[in-house]
Order: sequence, then C-alpha cells, then structure tokens
Amino acid sequence: FGSLFLCSAAHMFFSSVLWLLLLLAVFWAVGAYHRLTRLRLAFLQAFASLDAHLVRWLAWLDEYEAAQTRAGAPAAPAREALQAAVAQCVDTLARARVQPLHAASVATLQQALQQLAAAWTTQAQQLPALAVPEGATPWAQRWEQHQAHSAQAQEQLRLAAVPYNAAIAQFPAQVLASLFGFKTAQIL
Repeated sequence: FGSLFLCSAAHMFFSSVLWLLLLLAVFWAVGAYHRLTRLRLAFLQAFASLDAHLVRWLAWLDEYEAAQTRAGAPAAPAREALQAAVAQCVDTLARARVQPLHAASVATLQQALQQLAAAWTTQAQQLPALAVPEGATPWAQRWEQHQAHSAQAQEQLRLAAVPYNAAIAQFPAQVLASLFGFKTAQIL
C-alpha cells in the first residue's frame, strides 16, 4: 500500500510539473506571437509611410510631365523613358502595396525606383530647365527634396525591418514564425 501511495504521489508531482511546463510554453508562445505581430505591424506602418511618399512623388512627376507639355517641350527619348519609368513605378508600387513582405515585389519596386532615378537624370541633362512660377522651387531642386524624403522613408523602413527580421530568425520564435507564415521583410 505504501509503494502505491509513493507511485501515486510521484505521478501527481510529475503530472503537475508537466502541466506547469506546458502552461509556461503556452504563455511564452502567446507573448512571442504578440511580439512578432507588433514588429510586423511596425514594418507595415513604415511601408505605408514610404508608399504615401512615393505616391506624392509620382504625382509630382505627373505634374512635371504636364508642365513639360504646357511648355511645348519636344517628345524625346529621355522624356519617353521618364514617362515609362513613372508608369513602371506606379505598377510595381501597386504590387508591393498588396504584399509588402513579398521579397520579389519589393525587389522589383527597388529596381523600378533605380530606373526612375536614372531616367530623371537623363531627362534633366537633355532638356533645358522649364520656367517655374514666381516663388516656386525649381524642378531639379524639388527632385532633390523628394530624393531626400525618399531616403528618409526608406531608412525608416530599414529600421523597422531589422528587428522584425532578427525576431523571426531567432530559434524559438522561428518556429512560430514559420507556423504562422511570418516572412522576412525585404529592405529597399
């Protein structure tokens, strides 16, 4: 009878320890999931900020094109290349907006932004400066301002992506990340 009592007590002790470990694992998993979700949300908010800036930038480039047309600027390969680069950026931004954590979409957006910068440089070198209204900022200076804002927004995106990527790469959280479909953030 005594050995039965000891077996029963030992079984209860180990059962309690197992339940306690299981409870700790569940609490850890919930906390880790919330941390991953919070970091992903910070990245998505940074992407939304970059997206808003790029939308304003692309609208400004449409304004530039309209000013070219009003000024009677000739159709030239550089101008057409700039229009094509703007259209490509609009398209790739729309795809990246749907899946900001999809590496291929963000990589395509990055390439489109580089092509846009190259097209602008070529366009700016080949055409005379357009007249700007009194008190308005010249086009080249406005481009530089947009570039600076874009660099700042991309840096904010990078700063949000680094801790998110580090969190989903850590071992215990990596299991949750793969289980719940958290993907590595692509940095522009």
